[in-house]
Amino acid sequence: MAKAAAKKTAAAASPSVDRRPALAGRTTTATGVKVEVLPPAERISLRAPEASVAALSKALGLTLPKKPKTSASKGGRTALWLGPDEWLVIDEGGNDPLADCATVAALHSAVGISHRNIAISVTGPAAEAAINSGCPQDLSLDAFPAGAASRTILGKAEIVLLRTSNDAFRVECWRSFSDYVFTFLSEGARDAAG
Repeated sequence: MAKAAAKKTAAAASPSVDRRPALAGRTTTATGVKVEVLPPAERISLRAPEASVAALSKALGLTLPKKPKTSASKGGRTALWLGPDEWLVIDEGGNDPLADCATVAALHSAVGISHRNIAISVTGPAAEAAINSGCPQDLSLDAFPAGAASRTILGKAEIVLLRTSNDAFRVECWRSFSDYVFTFLSEGARDAAG
């Protein structure tokens, strides 16, 4: 009983620790481009054979894209094609895509990765140049139009890139690489502005 009281007293005396999101409050603005951290979102890594795509699409409320470099969006949820049987599903509407997939009996693998990833927005007329400072992919509108998505690299880090409009991109990266990716994009933004 004395041990329990001591633990209670120690817990009450210790200061509360607030978890701070990675890159909290960071933003970079340069002529023609802005780099900023996007709010948290629900994410899943989804793998499924062709025979399961229709059932998963129905459960997720959008048609999973089947072509390379494509995405589909509906109601705050976006699915990005990453491979013949692989998608990144991002939900910014406060819904849980993992729970939606759990209702599907068809063969699939859905893994929650919400806390693994960070999203960074790169917007403005110089956004393409800022990203291309470290990404070898052709990001011209002809080769990478709005809605295009791919897994690629930025400097030495793997990213998933989504073009959300002609002058806007969403960069998804692992939390452990987020400082590197944000700093790289910020330097790219300053170079593109110069």
